[in-house]
This record gives sequence, C-alpha cells and structure tokens, in this order.
Amino acid sequence: METFATQAAAEPWGAPAAQVALLAIAISCGALILLHVISPEFSPSWRMVSEYADGRYSGLLTLVFLTWAISSFALVVALWPLSSSGLGKAGLLLLAVAGVGQLMGGMFDINHPLHGPAAMIGIPALCAGAVVLTIALSRHPGIDAPPLWTAHQPWISFVLVIAALLLFFSALKAAGIDMSGRSAPLAELPPGVSGYVGWANRLLFLASYLWATLAALSVLRTQA
Repeated sequence: METFATQAAAEPWGAPAAQVALLAIAISCGALILLHVISPEFSPSWRMVSEYADGRYSGLLTLVFLTWAISSFALVVALWPLSSSGLGKAGLLLLAVAGVGQLMGGMFDINHPLHGPAAMIGIPALCAGAVVLTIALSRHPGIDAPPLWTAHQPWISFVLVIAALLLFFSALKAAGIDMSGRSAPLAELPPGVSGYVGWANRLLFLASYLWATLAALSVLRTQA
C-alpha cells in the first residue's frame, strides 16, 4: 500500500499548502481575539461572533471568515494524497464545502439573508469532514494523524451551540421577549436571563482551529 508520505513526495505543494493553512488559522484566530479586545460592547457570553458585523470593526470580522476559508482550502491541497481512497475523497469534498460556507460567511454578514445558509453549509460540512479526514489519515501508515477526539470537537461544539440557542430563546420567551419579529438584537439581557450561546459559538471556532492546525502539522511532519 502506498503511504501518505510517498504520495505527498510526488506532490511537492503539500507542505507549502499546510504552511498557508497554519498562517491563515493564526490570522483568523488572532483577528477573532482582537475583536474581543476592541469591541467589548459585545458580550462574549451571549453575543454570537457574527454579531461583530454590527460593530465598528466589521472588516476585521470579514478577515476572520475569509482566512478561515483559506485555511480550509489550503488543507484540501495539503491533504490531497488522501484522494486515493473513497473515504479521503469524501473528506476532502466535505472540507471544500466547508470552505465555501466560510467564504460565504465572510462575504455575507449577519444582516444578509445568505448568512444563515452559509452557516448551514459550512459548519456541518466542517464537522463531518474533520472526522472523515482524521479517520482516513489514521489508515495511512507513515503519518501521525490528529487525535480523533480533536476531530469530534467541532460537531460537539455545534451541538452545544444549538442546545444553547434553544435554551436561550426559551429563557427569553419566559421573560416576555418575543424574538421572532425583532429587527434589531437585544442591547442587554432581561433580568433573570443568562446566555451561554456565545461561549458555545466561540468554542466551535476554537475547535475548528485546533483540528485544522493539527492536520496541517501532520502533513509538515510527514514531509520534514
């Protein structure tokens, strides 16, 4: 059986692509952290990352999403030797679809009707792609695949986001707030309402960054 390293040696763009992915992840994560510092008016506990689009630094949020997309597309190139198997092909396709969703998230902010579809395209594809690609990598001798638990973190975080959203809207409804017809976000939480959906949302980003970083490092270690 041809190893990942043997296949990667015939495709010299793998290591540069992995380096691009790491750089893009660092920029995306750094921009996201910076948004928390310069936009403290958005409480991270209950405000979603996409809501930074309504602040003074919306361009920085665009950078978060666009570099996130670049990291996914670069990883598709870096992990291309996995396309020799059906499982690898499926994982690479899912990761490419995730990149499309992330790109759409940067092009269409939270006030655009395509922002929601972008999330529904990108996030599930990323969650599935991380697991499928990690399994595909683990089946190739000669490569140190990311720990499988890191591949499960994105979908676990996504489930937490959905659960937190449901609890949040239920608490708002119990407090007499009807969100269905609101055109503007809440300025503050009603008394007695606690929100954790923001933390779950940020955990999803961090889980994605962690898995993508380890996947890129696996390629670099193989070609070192």
